[in-house]
Amino acid sequence: MSRASQDKPIRILVVEDDDGDAILVEAMLEDAGAAVILSRARTIDEALTMLDVDCVLLDLGLPDAHGVSGVLRIHETPAPPALVVFTGMTGSDLGIEAVAAGAQDYLVKQEVGPDLLIRAVRYAVQRRLSDEQERTIYRNTVRAHETARLERALLPTPALVDPHLAVHVGYLPGGDGLLGGDFYDVVERADGTVAAVIGDVAGHGPAEAALGATLRTAWRTLVLAETPDEAILPLVERVMVIERSKPETFTTLCQLVLSADRRSADLYLAGHHAPILLGAQATTIEPTARGRALGIPLDTSWHAQRLEFEDTWWLMLYTDGLLEATVLDRAPVARDLRDGPVTLHLPRPRIGLDGLLEAVSAEYLLGTDGLTERILRRVHDLHGGRLVDDAAVLILGWPGLIDGDAVRRSSTLADSAEWR
Repeated sequence: MSRASQDKPIRILVVEDDDGDAILVEAMLEDAGAAVILSRARTIDEALTMLDVDCVLLDLGLPDAHGVSGVLRIHETPAPPALVVFTGMTGSDLGIEAVAAGAQDYLVKQEVGPDLLIRAVRYAVQRRLSDEQERTIYRNTVRAHETARLERALLPTPALVDPHLAVHVGYLPGGDGLLGGDFYDVVERADGTVAAVIGDVAGHGPAEAALGATLRTAWRTLVLAETPDEAILPLVERVMVIERSKPETFTTLCQLVLSADRRSADLYLAGHHAPILLGAQATTIEPTARGRALGIPLDTSWHAQRLEFEDTWWLMLYTDGLLEATVLDRAPVARDLRDGPVTLHLPRPRIGLDGLLEAVSAEYLLGTDGLTERILRRVHDLHGGRLVDDAAVLILGWPGLIDGDAVRRSSTLADSAEWR
């Protein structure tokens, strides 16, 4: 048995109105020992309904197509197969025109034998696969560049002057591969106060990511314009209502404004989780003035909750992707039922707030250097892979000194090649 006959059969559609030439093609493929599955169409209109093949052998002289018009019609279909022009028409420029119109090869019937024909078909199929792979790589590259542009808009470099305030930021994309609307920012104003924000646009995809980038930019602009703290969220909401693509889209947000002496802060919660005060036993700030999420049509406003700090403190703001991660190693549970014993595979539990506090405490005890990355990695490992939802982390520390050294600032885009 020849090697060709052992290969996976090549599905070939012969588009030929002449019965004799169609029989000739079949005979040559048989003489070549090729493993093929042949089908036949007599017109281009008929062929367009039969393109679920690996390769089309196309004659250029058909009742409903002449010259390269048939090549163009097949090539313009959504996912055209490999195409080899196999015709009795000759001409010095006809082959060039056919290839330019989308064919992978051009053969003249009178000049072709069995081996040349099957080789041309195989090469055409391979070239078609290579072309599709190149297009896929190009599309993925373009998508990666666009994602990076959105990530830069969502996850900026903090604008800080204070050399003693530590800022650690990190981001972990979700498992669906689509960029979400999680965003954060930190800005120091001329009076020494520092405003920080973390937010999460509901949903995933380019529209949500673009909206998140827009809201972050609007927030930073308002902060730099010395807008009163209590007026920032209403204005950001106005931007969101105008810019959102769907009326049901909403955004949760946490805004923190540190005093110039770093001894207190005003906390604004818009449907978002309260920050975590880091320590050997991490605890959640108990919210007393939680407000609605941005975009929810309720006639309520947002009020500040005053926080008082010790001489040294570390505070973590985060999005709910960390809470929605699940624990990988839940063992099956055996139960005796009326019909006999069964094994129940229960749903994996969420890490939840208690699990997150435990993970954060464990990492904080190891030091604050690279803290966000270590927290994200621990949650990632507990989940056993990419998280269900995006997760963003923003940690502020005062004073941000490590073993007497100057403040260190870190950022990480987790799940990147460098992070892995």
